[in-house]
Amino acid sequence: MQKILLEPKNTPGDVQLLQVPCSVSSELTREETPSVQDIRLDSINSDGVPPEYTQGRRANYVYVLSIEGNPLMPCTQCKAKHLLKDGKAVVIKRCPFTIQLNFECENQVQKVTLGVDSGFENIGFSATTKTKELISGTLKLDGKTSDRLKERAMYRKGRRSRHHWYRKPRFLNRSKPEGWLPPSIQRRYDTHLNLINRLKKILPIQKTIIETANFDIQKIMSPEISGIDYQQGSLYGYQNMRSYLMSREHGKCQLCGKDFKGQSSHIHHCKQRSESGSNRPENLAILHKVCHEKLHKKGLKLSKPKSYKPNTFMSIIHKRFYNDIHGLNVTYGYKTFVKRNELGLEKSHSTDAFVIGNGTIQKRCKEWDIEQKRRHNRSIQLNRKGFKPAIRTSIYKIQPKDLVKIGNIWKKTAGVHCKGKRLIVDKKSINIKQVESVFNTGSFVWQIQKKEERQFLPCLKTGVSLPKII
Repeated sequence: MQKILLEPKNTPGDVQLLQVPCSVSSELTREETPSVQDIRLDSINSDGVPPEYTQGRRANYVYVLSIEGNPLMPCTQCKAKHLLKDGKAVVIKRCPFTIQLNFECENQVQKVTLGVDSGFENIGFSATTKTKELISGTLKLDGKTSDRLKERAMYRKGRRSRHHWYRKPRFLNRSKPEGWLPPSIQRRYDTHLNLINRLKKILPIQKTIIETANFDIQKIMSPEISGIDYQQGSLYGYQNMRSYLMSREHGKCQLCGKDFKGQSSHIHHCKQRSESGSNRPENLAILHKVCHEKLHKKGLKLSKPKSYKPNTFMSIIHKRFYNDIHGLNVTYGYKTFVKRNELGLEKSHSTDAFVIGNGTIQKRCKEWDIEQKRRHNRSIQLNRKGFKPAIRTSIYKIQPKDLVKIGNIWKKTAGVHCKGKRLIVDKKSINIKQVESVFNTGSFVWQIQKKEERQFLPCLKTGVSLPKII
């Protein structure tokens, strides 16, 4: 018979524990979550899993470095609080909260496996041991590099046209170095490596597993394609794009469905070029001239084509991981899908990373939401009263989403103005002289995933603050 042992608080040590036997009736033995926190099971549950592995309240760890700066196993917040009060450790990082010991220790660590769910827009990560998960979360990529480059090109073109800038045409000096990647893909790839390196600095990770795959775009578009058709491609045998679209739609307009019958035809982008739409056949439609004008005037939209950008991204970077990450292990998406369904877990980036890192029955920890932030904004300033528009060149110590301490209260700022003399906090402008201390979040903004626990400062309970930097 399974026994539940209750440990009442404020009770003398010589008082015996209450033994409450569970009901033997199948109708009354419903699976419920106990409301008392200090309850433990005296035996293994019905699924054969020890109670310490069950998914109950998630833990929140403090990460520990040795006196030499090497990562050790994390500890609880309570233990970290005693180490800081006794002067045996110092705070070196606030998010995620990390301390460094002041004394020599045995430096014994366990085998930690890091699972990474790589992606085009989000990166899931999870580090686990045999018994528990040490860190978990999702990093949301910025993904605005392409738009910023287009904006820069627009301002550059206008500036050169105003000043009649001229240079002799040169065509043979535009060589690309070996291993060159487009800036948008390079930044996403660098963010993957940056995240993995940061995790290795706070945890003794010995094995890294990344979910990656080599996607075949043509196979995704036409799964039945094979042989000579696969080699020639979908546009083989057509003189140009217009004739291909005309043949694909059997000579009919994609809006009204009528034949052209000698009428002029227009090519329309389903996803506009201003929205990063491509010139691929899947993004193009053949329309009558009247239908094309009607579509734009009335704001009508055709069905958006399927985007293959994430697939292309994974096809480009999957081989580079082998060169940049030592001792890398690779898995594939279909394996993650099968394992996740066998464990009965919900679909999420952090859960996929947990499964990728050989996670099964380990006790989960609280998840982090990481937002990638642009550290240095060199955008043009247009609202300068009495001055001409100019590129922002100065870098202020307080950036948007940094934390400032005002009146012994930490708050998130939206940035500074008036040449760095004032900052915006809670939609109000205050003098920067009122700031007592600043915590710079850097390029990664860490937040606890739960809404009721969404905060930047898990270390406030310890009463320890970082040194003033302004």
